[in-house]
Amino acid sequence: MVFFRKKRDMPDGLWMRCDGCKNLVYKKNVEERMHVCPECNYHFRIFSRDRLNLLLDENSLEEMWANMQSCDPLNFKDRVTYPETGLKEAAIVGKGKINGKEVMIGITDPSFIMGSMGSVVGEKITRITEKASELKLPLILISGSGGGARMHEGVFSLMQMAKTSAAIAKFREAGGLYISILTDPSLGGVMASFASQADIIIAEPKALIGFAGPRVIQETIKRTLPSGFQTAEFLLEHGFLDMIVHRQDMRKEISRLIDYLQ
Repeated sequence: MVFFRKKRDMPDGLWMRCDGCKNLVYKKNVEERMHVCPECNYHFRIFSRDRLNLLLDENSLEEMWANMQSCDPLNFKDRVTYPETGLKEAAIVGKGKINGKEVMIGITDPSFIMGSMGSVVGEKITRITEKASELKLPLILISGSGGGARMHEGVFSLMQMAKTSAAIAKFREAGGLYISILTDPSLGGVMASFASQADIIIAEPKALIGFAGPRVIQETIKRTLPSGFQTAEFLLEHGFLDMIVHRQDMRKEISRLIDYLQ
């Protein structure tokens, strides 16, 4: 006679597969480590609101221009329309505090059409930069944009690269401190404009950073790319980044930089 042990049901949502090491990891452990794998330190992508909560002092964010929305001039049809994303836009900006220090802060969110830069993203980044200059506060911009200039808005998107770059240049000429934080992924028009123009450029471990993605580059040049190409570690080695900072240390490191540089 053969006996089979009854399989126990596993409640949904207790375990998740890590995109880094491919192991099954206990979801609660990942959440307790700020959405970082306890096995390999892989940094999971997180929503912009969650990232702001991790970085800023509790309840310190004073969001600005929250209701600003694109007019969607081309009525562009993609896999999802603007309203179907559940967000008003791909950028959140405002004033907050890090260990009691006031900062102007902005973040792009890949949940809205991969964080691509449309007219509202460009306008918000420009406005928060000008506000940082006016109030003489440090500027912190966090990039999580896998898209470039948003094709949904045509030339209105393309001009945002020049507009944000001009605003950053003016801010730096006035002596402002600008810190750019690159998360996974940071690509396209965002990286070709404001995200790469900071006094200090920081990245999370193993973040994908560049203009075009590695697959597009490899197919274009018909050559095998170096190992680790376009990862944060590769870019740090080649002088593009100033430092790589673990998510759990980001708040402390930003506070230290402000104390030292401001």
